[in-house]
Amino acid sequence: MAPALKVYGWAVSPFVARPLLCLEEAGVDYELIPMKREAGDHLLPDFLAKNPFGQVPVLEDGDLTLFESRAIARHVLRKYKPELLVGDGSPESAAMVDVWLEVEAHQHHPVAGAISIQCLLVPLLGGTRDQAIVDENVVKLRKVLEVYEARLSASKYLAGESVSLADLSHLPLMHYFMETEYASLVEERPHVKAWWEELKARPAARKVKEFMSPDFGLGNKAEQ
Repeated sequence: MAPALKVYGWAVSPFVARPLLCLEEAGVDYELIPMKREAGDHLLPDFLAKNPFGQVPVLEDGDLTLFESRAIARHVLRKYKPELLVGDGSPESAAMVDVWLEVEAHQHHPVAGAISIQCLLVPLLGGTRDQAIVDENVVKLRKVLEVYEARLSASKYLAGESVSLADLSHLPLMHYFMETEYASLVEERPHVKAWWEELKARPAARKVKEFMSPDFGLGNKAEQ
């Protein structure tokens, strides 16, 4: 019998990897429906009927179709492993999970993503990275990680003493960021480094990282 949950996209994308990580953490059986970015599968009518913005991932859970990776991640955990959304179970702990999810989305992801794109993806596509963009975002990320270092010196995880989606949501992009020469921004901060080392060692993280080639799959066009 085929799994009830289907994820559409290319797993090399950190956006697709985010819900895959949550599915693995929850131990849920799912099917990854392979798509080819180069062929424009995400722009075909059948896919646009699932996500009119033409972006991956898309989740089908029975009659429910969802897009936007963080919304999919919340749905998966709300249904299958809610403790990763609520911390210790108190309203205050759940609120801290929400706070740090917002920090990941609005403070961390834009700057770490800009660095990763310029340092890794642009050269793979035959371009020359814009060092001004890199330098600007390194300054921003350094300030962000100073806040993380202070937070993680006071609690084991971002939202408290138990791991949550607030932590896990960082992993897919950080997997790529740590392939850049700016990984030292993490490694020189002892609490951030310890947090990252623990996150990437989780069994679910190791499983999902198998899909995430440092060349973003561009070395094998059949995987795009």
